[in-house]
Amino acid sequence: MDQTFGQDSVPVSGPLDKSRVWDVKPLRRLVPVFPSAPNSSSSSAPPGAAPFFCTAPFGPFPSEVSPFYPFSASVGAQGQPQQNASFGYGNPVTAAVPITSFRTPPHSTAQVNGDTGPSRSSRGRVQSQSQGSFGDEDGYCDSQNQGAQFVSRYSMHIADAEDNSKGGRRKNKPQKRTRSGRDINVTLPDIDVDSIVNNILSSYNLMEFDTVRRTDGDRDSVGYILLIFDLLRRKLSQIEDVREAMPGVARRPDLRVGTILMNKGIRTNVKKRIGAVPGVEVGDIFFFRMELCLVGLHHPIMAGIGYMGLTVNLEEESVAVSVVSSGGYEDNVEDGDVLIYSGQGGNINRKDKEVTDQKLERGNLALEKSLRRGNEVRVIRGVKDLSTPTGKIYVYDGLYKIQESWTEKGKSGCNVFKYKFIRVHGQPEAFMTWKLIQQWKDGISLRVGVILPDLTSGAENIPVSLVNDVDDEKGPAHFTYLASLKYAQPVDSREIFGGCDCRNGCVPGDQICPCIQKNAGYLPYTSNGVLVTQKSLVHECGPSCQCPPTCRNRVSQGGLRVHLEVFKTKDKGWGLRSWDPIRAGAFICEYAGQVIDISKIEELGGENVDDYLFDATRTYQPVEPVPSDANGVPKIPFPLIITAKDVGNVARFMNHSCSPNVFWQPVLRQSDKGYDLHVAFHAIKHIPPMRELTYDYGLPDKAERKKNCLCGSSKCRGYFY
Repeated sequence: MDQTFGQDSVPVSGPLDKSRVWDVKPLRRLVPVFPSAPNSSSSSAPPGAAPFFCTAPFGPFPSEVSPFYPFSASVGAQGQPQQNASFGYGNPVTAAVPITSFRTPPHSTAQVNGDTGPSRSSRGRVQSQSQGSFGDEDGYCDSQNQGAQFVSRYSMHIADAEDNSKGGRRKNKPQKRTRSGRDINVTLPDIDVDSIVNNILSSYNLMEFDTVRRTDGDRDSVGYILLIFDLLRRKLSQIEDVREAMPGVARRPDLRVGTILMNKGIRTNVKKRIGAVPGVEVGDIFFFRMELCLVGLHHPIMAGIGYMGLTVNLEEESVAVSVVSSGGYEDNVEDGDVLIYSGQGGNINRKDKEVTDQKLERGNLALEKSLRRGNEVRVIRGVKDLSTPTGKIYVYDGLYKIQESWTEKGKSGCNVFKYKFIRVHGQPEAFMTWKLIQQWKDGISLRVGVILPDLTSGAENIPVSLVNDVDDEKGPAHFTYLASLKYAQPVDSREIFGGCDCRNGCVPGDQICPCIQKNAGYLPYTSNGVLVTQKSLVHECGPSCQCPPTCRNRVSQGGLRVHLEVFKTKDKGWGLRSWDPIRAGAFICEYAGQVIDISKIEELGGENVDDYLFDATRTYQPVEPVPSDANGVPKIPFPLIITAKDVGNVARFMNHSCSPNVFWQPVLRQSDKGYDLHVAFHAIKHIPPMRELTYDYGLPDKAERKKNCLCGSSKCRGYFY
């Protein structure tokens, strides 16, 4: 009997006993390596060999199981194995166990309802889903059955930005990228991500974040959690930007950071509850589902329905406490005070499974119980983030009650549960404000109190409206609108700087780029233009650089990115706010005006007092700890004083607050002719639409006239300068 070896076989040394080899074939083939059944024409078993049979598996199988038929067998007309099939040893087999091609995911404490307990590790890798519909910017959707499967596979193990096996670091590995016809050696820095995370966390006084604040939060603890989360997320995004994306691997720094914080107990409102969540206000916005979980607004990481168990008459039943409506199901969200919410399940939006009728179980059953009990349910609405192609922003719209439920045929033809939510009266407007602003933009309705539709007279690429719906004042004192800073003469540079040669834009990790070198080896902004962290000084590309205006290192030079409004406040004069949501770290505007010599400040006292003076030499409290960058204290190359009394932009209307939501960042643009220092304003935290933008005016080195502070903050100093 002549036998042949497969092409990938490796022969062993020494003589080969061919009599012991029946049929050798490559293992990549699914053809059985066992001999065929007796009396088969293809049988190649040696004489006397025992026949080998295997009964083919038959269903029904679980939905995630794909049967696998490795052996020959006699199959009946209905696709089931004939009974009493024999292995040749006289033992009948009545039911075969299928060999599945699906590997059961490891057990995870993350359940469908998001009861995420301590995870075993914070390492692993998030694989992109081949059939999942994770279309949101943060990768989440409202598909309940997808959520459980994804979290189970995920098992709370998030991909490290580097290979951290055994606590080691990945060695520097240069990569080549092509730009403008030349190869760029992109060096992967030797980075210990865990060390960076621990370094940043150690800057916060975590000892004060005790068990009580984890169980029941407040406004400070919620803001504290979100600030840490987004700072770490942006830092990991910066690190991952240096590395080229790996096929099939999703970059999810939000999941990694969220897991780290939960493992360390850095979260609040852990206890599930019905009704309002301490520290979270109606109208607050979130850009990641993980943020909802960390502050206890919506505990499930993936699922759209959050519920908890209640003991009633010695029996436990589930009631709904929160829902997220973000487009994963056929929800009706047109009415601002009414939400028609679709139930979970039924394989909605699953391309890999057949759509079925929804069942009255899990979240659906909890919603039904809440309808009967009449308890309040928190509603979070997902709206499209216009700054990203597939992004979502989650708006907390307050408390609702379920008025009725019914079943109807969905678009797929299968039964879908429907629940009618009615908003509880007396709450601040949230989602309705978003809808009203969209009507202003679309021209469907007019903004009340508009004095000028564009205060800038076309100087900005986005109009800035001037609005007074408080009294009859017709506008602020006259000034000339100037979109950028005006220097009387260039400031001489002590060093010759010819700029970068990045003709298609600066590339993360390009250590040859002099602009990246000045920023300690990293681009200071993420891919969507968000400042990674407050720095003592940011070096942007200047006039001598060859990169285009769209370069990632020219964020503050692109003008306004959000629709701002100058409005009349009730007691603080004119103020500034935005029609658009602003995410933490995003650029808002720069402080434009005329640069003056520091010696002229004393001339502005007395009757010539300038209320539109920006003094970069003042002492400012850092808004976030930056361990590697001198605690965020500005380090400017020369004293910068700007007056916006006669010429300026929208920044001149930004009021002071002892608890600001905006901070200023010194930005240096250097050229072969000299320095060009600017002041850029960025968001400290996520800012919802129509919320006033404020920053801390700082403390002067010399005594100046105090002014009464009306910021209304619980931390108000009572005065400002």
